[in-house]
Amino acid sequence: MEKLKMHSANLAQDNIARIRDLFPGCVTEAKGEDGSVKLAVDFDQLRQELAELIVEGPQERYHLNWPGKREALLAANAPIAKTLRPCREESVNFDSTKNLFIEGDNLDALKLLQEAYLGQIKLIYLDPPYNRKKGNNLVYRDDFVGNTYEYLTQSNQSDEHGNRLVANTESNGRFHSDWLGMMYQRLRVARNLLAPAGVIAISIDDAETANVLHLCYEVFGESNFLGTLIWKNVTDNNPSNIAIEHESIHVFARSKSDLEGVWKSSVSDVKDVVVKIGTELIEKYSNPSELQSAYTAWYRENKAQLGPLADYKFIDKGGVYAGSRSVHNPGKEGYRYDVIHPETGKPCVQPLMGYRFPEESMKRLLEQKRVLFGDDETKLVELKVYAWEYEDKLSSVFDLDGRSGPYDLKTLFPEGKKVFSNPKPVLLMERLISFMTGPKDICLDLFAGSSTLAHATMEINRREGGSRRFISVQFPESIGQDSKDAKEAFQFCTQVGLKPFISEISKERTRRAGSAVRQKDGAEGWGRDTGFRVLKIDTSNMADIYYAPDALDKAKFDLFVDNIKPDRTPEDLLFQVMLDWGVDLALPIAKQTIRGKDVFRVDGNALAACFDAHGGIDEDFVKELAKVQPLRALFRDAGFKDSSVKINVEQIFKLLSPATEVKCI
Repeated sequence: MEKLKMHSANLAQDNIARIRDLFPGCVTEAKGEDGSVKLAVDFDQLRQELAELIVEGPQERYHLNWPGKREALLAANAPIAKTLRPCREESVNFDSTKNLFIEGDNLDALKLLQEAYLGQIKLIYLDPPYNRKKGNNLVYRDDFVGNTYEYLTQSNQSDEHGNRLVANTESNGRFHSDWLGMMYQRLRVARNLLAPAGVIAISIDDAETANVLHLCYEVFGESNFLGTLIWKNVTDNNPSNIAIEHESIHVFARSKSDLEGVWKSSVSDVKDVVVKIGTELIEKYSNPSELQSAYTAWYRENKAQLGPLADYKFIDKGGVYAGSRSVHNPGKEGYRYDVIHPETGKPCVQPLMGYRFPEESMKRLLEQKRVLFGDDETKLVELKVYAWEYEDKLSSVFDLDGRSGPYDLKTLFPEGKKVFSNPKPVLLMERLISFMTGPKDICLDLFAGSSTLAHATMEINRREGGSRRFISVQFPESIGQDSKDAKEAFQFCTQVGLKPFISEISKERTRRAGSAVRQKDGAEGWGRDTGFRVLKIDTSNMADIYYAPDALDKAKFDLFVDNIKPDRTPEDLLFQVMLDWGVDLALPIAKQTIRGKDVFRVDGNALAACFDAHGGIDEDFVKELAKVQPLRALFRDAGFKDSSVKINVEQIFKLLSPATEVKCI
């Protein structure tokens, strides 16, 4: 009976197979370091196949290079002997949710997800360390070690103190190289997960933006560059040299030719309805109060369906409009002047940081009657914003107050002063999700951090009645106390009973955001899925003998009668089997008893697994299980009553359920 390999895919061998399909003469047989004969690429011949002239030596060419690039590619392609272990006690609605939270190194996570989510992710978002030269930037240690077996058994890289994340200081001679190597590996593997019409969005500042672009040109192809979004997130009125008021989000497609039509906001149709009803009412009612009463009646009946346009409560001859408090200046001190209230004749109270535009602009807005006043001068003025002005295209430049990210967190974490530094706003993530995904797509956040993408996914599903899914990945990075922000985050963890790790706050934010979203009204069709399965990256469930039996002393074989580590549960084994077989990790799981044996059923008949290890699996049990006719059936080697039962298993399934694929571990 065929055994599952129980480790992630060997991407190097997969790549060789692809080259063999294109250039059969470039793949040959060669002896590996362990003495076995394997397929290998004849690189001299491959270079010749791809050249129009005779290739005699290294040629000058346009590319990005750095020390350690080849090692980074080897590490990206190498398999790992790791698994994802379910953690029910930290999950929310484990049995019913379709969302995942993976705790561990995101390169490991990408490799482990290769089989189950190959070509299925519509949006991958990266908000990596920005590699600023301040001495506190962290990078992953991804050193490639030895041959494949060494890598399988020594894949928990760390420094001499056991730290998986290490400081990347400016004094490091590989300051840029280490960061580039870390990013290169993740982008290479992430590309495999993208759907044909999928996109990847990378937030970065100016320090590494050129390198990120060149990395993506190499990994995704320059022709698949969709553009750069400029997020204007602050106004700097007192710059030292150049006022830095933006961040960049670089967007690449898996295949630009496969993108589906023109990108439009998911609220585009709602906007059209609001503008249309406003036009109809303006034509029907000339009296302003009658016009407002008619629109108010329509608004009350349809408010739940308006989503982001739910603030557009008013109407005049210009159309349906809302009041926006965007007169204030975010960040540093803005402009100071008086705006006189038309009724009281007194100056209106000014925003805390002043107005965001000069007095000349305010005078022009007053002349256009675009300024809204409160009952008296004690209320801040607002700007009148019409529904027809609502952006339903993805503009390359957009303005969103950077302070809204911390405010989003403050509403969820009233106990903490500053749980995360500069978290991304929910509205920013909603903007990306709205344009780049459909209502049933999967979003992957590789550096989850404050879990803004998970929050935004749940929020947009609520408003639109969608069923988008999120996969968040966050390393359990220890929270130190070397800065004011870190101390506040540490104190928050202590206060609410969390372990002082970034991943713990990420999970807690997702729990609280889900609870807050469920308390709101949702659009028709919303499935109310605000849960997530927590899966933690760990070493393989299989003992070393499973991967390299010849490497062990035969005198110690009695210690390895069972090839599975003693501390692993049947559900641990189930998830590694699902990974190996490429089964969606969010499918429903049920457990039933057949002839006294526990059997896991994944999504009904997608997979049936029995991990009994007491030698009690006999032919009667196998026949009973075969009658269920699962697509896949799996047994544990140590579970068979005797060798004859194991030999007959495949024959029994061929007779009773010929379509079932049968394997064992």
